[in-house]
Amino acid sequence: MGRWEPGARERLVLAAVDLFTEQGYDATTVAQIAERAGVTKSTFFRHFADKRELLVAGQEALSLLLTEGIAEAPAGAGPLEAIAAGLERASMAMGPVNRELAPRVKAAVAASAELQERDALKSVSLAAAMTAALVARGVPGPTAALAGELGVLAFKRGFATWSEGDHDTGEELARLTRAALDDLRAAAAALG
Repeated sequence: MGRWEPGARERLVLAAVDLFTEQGYDATTVAQIAERAGVTKSTFFRHFADKRELLVAGQEALSLLLTEGIAEAPAGAGPLEAIAAGLERASMAMGPVNRELAPRVKAAVAASAELQERDALKSVSLAAAMTAALVARGVPGPTAALAGELGVLAFKRGFATWSEGDHDTGEELARLTRAALDDLRAAAAALG
């Protein structure tokens, strides 16, 4: 077992998802995950605080991509256009590995109340990041919060469609998240 082998973080995520799928989240130990990934337990803990953190490993990167896209949207873009720019930026970073893992992660989350709670917190965190990015652009708080929540819903809907289909590229995910955002915009307008 190499002490500083590259890709340890990714191998840990893949090993955890496989084990969670095979034997369930609660029955899987950190030691089993580390062994399956070919690393030591101390390497595991250098990358993750606990096994719950494995399934939200990309959350910080996703938040950063979303907020960068929002910040870099054209100056005259409205809140939902800025959200669309964030969704596009985040989507372009996704690839076949994300698509392949998605159904297994979804199954692991569905089977564990603890992971469902963590997934809900992830959504709240993403919405808060997008809201803050919009407020930084001068969007009023309530409008920014609503747009941030719509952004999370659009990303989830687009990602679900993308991961369940034959779409391998980030470009396809960007198209699907944009379509989901457009659908949500129309639904919000229909509320009257």
